[in-house]
Amino acid sequence: MTRGVFVTGTDTGIGKTHVAASLLCALNAARIRAVGMKPVASGCDDDGDGLRNADALTLIANSAGTPAYALVNPFAFRDPIAPHIAARDAGVEVTFDRIDAAFAALSANTDCVVVEGVGGWCAPLSESKTQADLVRALKLPVILVVGLRLGCINHAILTARAILADGCEFIGWIGNRIDPHMLRADDNIDALRERLPAPCLGILPYSNDIDARHAGAHLTDAVTAISAACRRAP
Repeated sequence: MTRGVFVTGTDTGIGKTHVAASLLCALNAARIRAVGMKPVASGCDDDGDGLRNADALTLIANSAGTPAYALVNPFAFRDPIAPHIAARDAGVEVTFDRIDAAFAALSANTDCVVVEGVGGWCAPLSESKTQADLVRALKLPVILVVGLRLGCINHAILTARAILADGCEFIGWIGNRIDPHMLRADDNIDALRERLPAPCLGILPYSNDIDARHAGAHLTDAVTAISAACRRAP
């Protein structure tokens, strides 16, 4: 068993990190040793040891063991802007050889690497590289996080189409209730189930107190799908 799964979203700010951390908790609870990875992150603070991203630190906190920060987040940029702009400002080129080496190192002692993307699916990583390029390079299946709010049906369908058009394997989606006041939320979830070309792997409840371990209990279908995908991995 290994490789892992790539977690993308319908947009930025819809809870990809919460879902990725919850997946890590669910996988580890199922005795599938899992670690998180955030290959490219913009919006980092310098803690004295270098730039650190809050999302990457959350993934580390919910991973099996304590993976090294440099492996979890090979490319860290200070400003909270689109990563290809942040990389250009820093005079850095995002290269897949560094990401692939970090992924291989994380994979050596784990059953599954949960790789979180940046922003939405079409957010570029560099002037020439996309997230689809990275997914194909790492040979990972994709899980889509759908932020459950007004407009989510359109965003989810367009993103699913883009994932498939980019030649990537779309194994399922997870709904994240980010708007506690969303009208007809269940009807929207039903519409997503009917229209998305992959199964729903869980719906996470809204909570002011984000607890990845509690949320992971809602992701048993996701654990099953990831386990099956990892077993199929070359």
